[in-house]
Amino acid sequence: MSIGLIGRKVGMTQVFAEDGTMVPVSVVAVEPNTVTLLRTHERDGYTAVQVGAGSARRTTKPRAGQLKDLPKVRDVREFRVDDVTDFEVGQTLDVSLFADGESVHITGVSKGKGFAGTIKRHHFRRGPETHGSDSHRAPGSIGGGTYPGKVFRGTPMAGHMGHDRVTVKHATIVRSDAERNLLLVRGPVPGPRNALVLVRKA
Repeated sequence: MSIGLIGRKVGMTQVFAEDGTMVPVSVVAVEPNTVTLLRTHERDGYTAVQVGAGSARRTTKPRAGQLKDLPKVRDVREFRVDDVTDFEVGQTLDVSLFADGESVHITGVSKGKGFAGTIKRHHFRRGPETHGSDSHRAPGSIGGGTYPGKVFRGTPMAGHMGHDRVTVKHATIVRSDAERNLLLVRGPVPGPRNALVLVRKA
């Protein structure tokens, strides 16, 4: 339960550490986020900070009524926190919230892969390619006939792969660039380019 920021995945690149080693990093562009609402335990039953990012030309009437004099934000997310006394509506949060070397959790929606077979989706091994075998990429048995006489729920099979909410935990921030509003995070970040990601303190 910690504060975070809304960002967009730009892509991947590499930087060199002080000792000369090459570090693969994901670039996350974080526009200044605006605190749009504070959730309190007395009113809402939980404490959270709602932040918005981006700019929208049009918005719904309920959202416009909530924002009032605040900028029209495009994306809105909430971060559960233990205490909201350190925040106020209209406050601006930027990448200076994170320091170099800090550990963060990054949440996003993974790339969608469409309908995939068991080899690609669950890393099954293929069958023999020769000696008359006709079971090359087939999934094989999915259960007995007499007992249990059914297919258990959750049995790995072919199906929709990807497009899931994924959280990469304890990723390291290699560099926090306040001038360009960029975060360089060691390793991969879920989602395609320009995907919405949430970066919060670990």
